[in-house]
Amino acid sequence: MNKPLCALFVAMTAAGGCSTDSHIYRDQPLVAKVETGMSKEQVQQIGGQPLTITDRTAVPGTCFDYKLTQDGHQKPYNVSFDGRGKVDHTSFITCAEWSHIQQKARKPSHGSSGMGGGGGY
Repeated sequence: MNKPLCALFVAMTAAGGCSTDSHIYRDQPLVAKVETGMSKEQVQQIGGQPLTITDRTAVPGTCFDYKLTQDGHQKPYNVSFDGRGKVDHTSFITCAEWSHIQQKARKPSHGSSGMGGGGGY
């Protein structure tokens, strides 16, 4: 029961970042051309060398950090890869922020063991 809730939280958080910034950066090659399933090499052909490359901590894989610039605005952008080296996520946050979201989503909920629940809200 908690897994769908966590997945929804992650999806909403990621979509929230995209919806506010995608219109500004939609013509940037990384935003316009990178698609789920692409290899690291394909992403680097589109976006060049990332600012940083980090190993993901919550889920096996790698993450590339980029900085997008458009009309005087700068925004972080990450391209995240699964354990096979294929794109599985992109968003307008840093890899560290994405890792933090993934870690929070994987933590068990305190009030998940039945009726009544007495979570410390």
